[in-house]
Amino acid sequence: MNNLVLFGSIGGDLAEIGKGTAKTFGLNGPDLISNIISFCIVAALLYFFAYKRVLAILEERRQRITEGLANAEKSKAELQRTEAARLEVLNTANAQANKLIEEARAAANRVREEETQKAIAAAEQIITKAREAAAAERAKMLTDLKREVGRLVVNTTATVTGKILTPEDQKRLAEETTRQIA
Repeated sequence: MNNLVLFGSIGGDLAEIGKGTAKTFGLNGPDLISNIISFCIVAALLYFFAYKRVLAILEERRQRITEGLANAEKSKAELQRTEAARLEVLNTANAQANKLIEEARAAANRVREEETQKAIAAAEQIITKAREAAAAERAKMLTDLKREVGRLVVNTTATVTGKILTPEDQKRLAEETTRQIA
């Protein structure tokens, strides 16, 4: 029972302290209630007319940000696909360029080889013609030499013997000289 009296006494003391504090701070019950009602009305009006609009604008902004992020991801994926396609085209172009260079080198080697063979054949033909010309010139020179030596032998013999040689003697001496030279 003592407990109930104790609680009752504490409750009364608290009420007195509350009234004293309210009087000290200038709290007036009816003014407080009217301020609370006014605050609730203003809060309700702000909620229905301003807060919902702000929430709608924030939601719309959040959706735009989400769409922007999604578009950024799409753009990034498209950029990666484009980069991959670019690299593929570049690799293909490099492969084709290397193939063309190798074909050009092979063609140049083939043409060089053909031209070398043509030059060798032309050089051999020139050498053959030069040899033939040299052989013909040598044969002509030998013929001229034999004729000249024969004439000199006939003249020398005619001068040494002091007689005039007949055409038959001249022919015989020229033939003997030719046989001895050859």
